[in-house]
Amino acid sequence: MSLSAFISYLKFEKNYSKHTLSAYERDIKEFSDFCKTQFDMQSIDDMDYGIIRSWIVALVDTKMTNRTVNRKISSLRSYYRFLQKIGQIKVSPLIKHRALKTKKRIEVPFSEMEMERVLSEIPFEDDFEGIRDKLIIELLYATGIRRTELVNIKLGDVDTANNTLKVLGKRNKERIIPLLPSTNVKLQDYLKHRGQLRETVDFEFLFLTKEGLKIYETLVYRTINKYFSLVSPKVKKSPHVLRHTFATHLLNRGADLNSVKELLGHSSLASTQVYTHNSIAELKKVHLKAHPRNKE
Repeated sequence: MSLSAFISYLKFEKNYSKHTLSAYERDIKEFSDFCKTQFDMQSIDDMDYGIIRSWIVALVDTKMTNRTVNRKISSLRSYYRFLQKIGQIKVSPLIKHRALKTKKRIEVPFSEMEMERVLSEIPFEDDFEGIRDKLIIELLYATGIRRTELVNIKLGDVDTANNTLKVLGKRNKERIIPLLPSTNVKLQDYLKHRGQLRETVDFEFLFLTKEGLKIYETLVYRTINKYFSLVSPKVKKSPHVLRHTFATHLLNRGADLNSVKELLGHSSLASTQVYTHNSIAELKKVHLKAHPRNKE
């Protein structure tokens, strides 16, 4: 009963996505199954940290990464916070828990030269798919939107007259993003070709397959990987790297951190600050080159 109430809380009050809800539910059920098997416990609501610690050890023993273990414990922490919120427990058993150490992920963005080569030098096919693929890359780089946000853009979200795009982000938060004039031109060209499709099954969505169906996330990933493999030696070539590239290039050229935060749809500045390490490196170069005290 407590688990179903918790999932309903996350769904209706927190507006979490289906993917996130499934992850939370799966993590908590895994812990519940562990408690039943190892300790013959039928309920995990009144819990001792020692048992949670045993689960952590068991997870680590399976060679699971510390990052994944931390995510599972984060799900459990949210569950016990919910139980506190509804008055079912007084103190969370995880109140003194410290996350396992993890290596910091450093996303390497594409360089401005790599972006220029993809958008200006690669000969995209002059058909519906070629025009669509180029627009996908252009839009991801020009707006910094997430892959899921791109897939779910509807025709009504695009305002070519005012050069703006409405995006539905995490937890159903809407934001309006300005479009570059060059992006708007490519968008209008794509719309002309889109209108020539023989059949549009998912008509309300902006991006379609040549069969007239709504595009899917794997297609977007394959598109980015395909074209950037032609110009970049980087190991990771994904839509998220393009989002990272968008933020990094804006910051490198003097954009305000708060403005980038709003464009990315982050709820806190801390989320945006992870994109600043490349900007700091760029500032160091400028500082070393320009400062009078630097002697080369």
